[in-house]
Order: sequence, then structure tokens, then C-alpha cells
Amino acid sequence: MPVLTVDRVAKRYGARDALAEVSLTVGRGEIVALLGPNGAGKTTLFRIIEGLVPADGGRVMAAGHDVSRAPAAALASLGIVFQEATLDLDLTVAENLAYYAALRGVPRRERAGAVETSLERLGLADRAASRARELSGGLRRRAELARALIGGPSLLLLDEPTDALDPASRRSLRAEVDRLRRLTGCGVLWATHLVDEVATADRVVILDRGAIVAEGIPAAIIAAHGGNSLTDAFLALTGAAAS
Repeated sequence: MPVLTVDRVAKRYGARDALAEVSLTVGRGEIVALLGPNGAGKTTLFRIIEGLVPADGGRVMAAGHDVSRAPAAALASLGIVFQEATLDLDLTVAENLAYYAALRGVPRRERAGAVETSLERLGLADRAASRARELSGGLRRRAELARALIGGPSLLLLDEPTDALDPASRRSLRAEVDRLRRLTGCGVLWATHLVDEVATADRVVILDRGAIVAEGIPAAIIAAHGGNSLTDAFLALTGAAAS
């Protein structure tokens, strides 16, 4: 059973289709890249998956739970890294994770161990007592990823997670996510507008103006839509500037 099933999800804002019957799945241990230009509908889809915005049609199932009918159970299966930075800069890294663990309902006696395990997985054990504001952008993202792993989610939702990071930090984060999905078996849905972000993805879903215009492994998308690279195919499908 997929850890995420998006089935014909639609969303309208006035006369505009933000999402037009979008369907996709993410399997256990699979990285699926949701690739699209800015304004394609990626963030809208993430907000629907997260239960923050209601869909106008269709259904989302997370770990077998309907997001609209059983939101608590569905959300308990998700680990989320938002596009915007969300750490409390005045708390330590460990305090940020411990606060999140409490919100997730991790029993008090288990929180310290859960925090320690997540920090060790991301190589942040030596920064546990550091204030979040003392970390570089790349380390803050790693701390947010460590936080998202609290509670053992079945699915990681990463919304433009490398936004504003330097090239070395972007590469490092991609490698960390690939390692973590192999270690934990969680599925990953990674939203990005950057073609080079999808190198480690098992499948790519290209979204443009609210509709899926291509889906598959990169080689298949290239073969189906011409050009010599995924960038060429992406440009042909969307007309967007690619990075």
C-alpha cells in the first residue's frame, strides 16, 4: 500500500484551477520529486495533503487514512519541512525538537531519547545545545529535517527544502534525504522548481498550471518529450526557466 495516495484532487480559486484532478502516489522508501515552475500548484497540493486547505474534489490518503475524514491519524504519519524556516531561533536545537515531540504526543519519558536519536541521525548531536540562530542555513535545514523525523513518520513532505541554501548545502541535504529514506524506509515527496534537485528521485512528477504534464523516471520523460536532458524536457513541457 502506498504511504501517500492523491486521487483526482482539485482546487479552484475563483475562476482559476489551482489543481486540476491531480493524482499521484508515493511508495514506502520511495523518493518522488514534484517538479514544477513557481506557481504550478506545488504548495497548494502540499497544503491539502497537510490538511491546511480543503480540496474541492478528490481524496488524499496518508498511510491509509483519509486526510479529510481522519485528519489526526493522517497527520500523525507525516513529517514536514516547510518552505519557510520554522525553527524558534531563541530555543536550542534540542529544545526545538523536544517541543515538537510534545506536540506529536511522544510520551514525556521517551522525548529525550527521540530527540537524541533524530539529532544523531542528522549529525547534529554536537549542536544540541546551540541556539537555532547560531546555525548556518544548511544546519537549520538539517535541524528541521531531524525534527520532522520525530515520531517515525511514514512520509516526509519537503516543500522547496533547499530554498536559499548555497550549492554545497543543497547537495548535502539531498544526500541526507536519500540516506534517511534508505535507513528509515519512509517515503518522500520533494517539491522543487529546480531540475537538478531531482537527481536522486525514483520518479518525477512534472506539474504545470495545476495539471500533471509528465510522470515517470527521468530517462522515460526525456525519451517521451525529446531533448538530451531532463532540463530540455522540462522546458518543452512547461516553457519555464529551469535551474
